[in-house]
Amino acid sequence: NLSLQVVQILGDKFPYKLISKKIDLPEYQGEPDEISIQKCKEAARQIDGPVIVEDTCLCFKALGGLPGPYIKWFLDKLQPEGLYKLLAGFEDKSAWALCTFAFTSGKDEPVELFRGITQGCIVEPRGPRDFGWDPCFQPESFDKTYAELPKAVKNSISHRYRALAAMSEHFSPHAKRKKTDD
Repeated sequence: NLSLQVVQILGDKFPYKLISKKIDLPEYQGEPDEISIQKCKEAARQIDGPVIVEDTCLCFKALGGLPGPYIKWFLDKLQPEGLYKLLAGFEDKSAWALCTFAFTSGKDEPVELFRGITQGCIVEPRGPRDFGWDPCFQPESFDKTYAELPKAVKNSISHRYRALAAMSEHFSPHAKRKKTDD
């Protein structure tokens, strides 16, 4: 559960009460940062208050970073097997998973981005098929795909965890003190 993971990692460091809310946002196109900023601004407009939105990309080096932010559609049409087959004509199977959390304190406030990246490669799908592209993404220095890893291990190295850790660090009182000391 994403909202549970967010609460666990941000804990009491985050200066707002976290409430998970499903809202309809347009599917923006562009670079990952642009998409995250647009989604965050629109969510803040709809909520009329502070929001956090998440965007996830799966990027193949051989394809210049595609599917990137369009992974949802690629996965829907191709499944993990098709994602793997996309790279059949390429020696380079390296990839990275990117998670971006965008935060704004209100609809007319600036948007802050917190990114997490996990390097890896695209492999023939292995493991349970219950979570998106996890069966075909094998993180660097592991011999198992995201799908094969125990949940606790995956959650400690994932792109989402890294983005949340960056956000948690940003909002921790220690981080604020450190900035004023410089």
